[in-house]
Amino acid sequence: MRIHVGSDHGAVPLRRDLVEAARGWGHEVVTELGPADASGSVDYPDIAAQLCAHVLADPGALGLLCCGTGQGMAMAANCIPGIRAAVLSDVFSATMARAHNDANVLCLGGRVVGLGLGRALLQAFLDARFEGGRHARRVEQLTAMQRG
Repeated sequence: MRIHVGSDHGAVPLRRDLVEAARGWGHEVVTELGPADASGSVDYPDIAAQLCAHVLADPGALGLLCCGTGQGMAMAANCIPGIRAAVLSDVFSATMARAHNDANVLCLGGRVVGLGLGRALLQAFLDARFEGGRHARRVEQLTAMQRG
């Protein structure tokens, strides 16, 4: 799986840990965006927009965005047509976001989930596959809503 990863200053340690974990599982981390450390503030909408552009330009790839809570990144990402971003904090929801909603961006909070849970969430998200069927109709409805 190809993954594009980004974070703001509120989740640098989580981003770094998850990049390392993903590579260890054999995934290709294509892009890593965000500050080198948490000492300076960056604007999460800018990181989200850049990451989503990478995901949309790379068919089949997934995105991972991290900020303090995951909420800001998800709100920014979901403004972009073609992106279905989900803030997750339990493994079942991480699986279902992919299986039923065809989510293509996982959003996590560096101040909400620890490194162990973050790894479990990322692994569940990457392992799950969209089931299609009745869910495809609903995902198309989401896509139509984004188009306006």
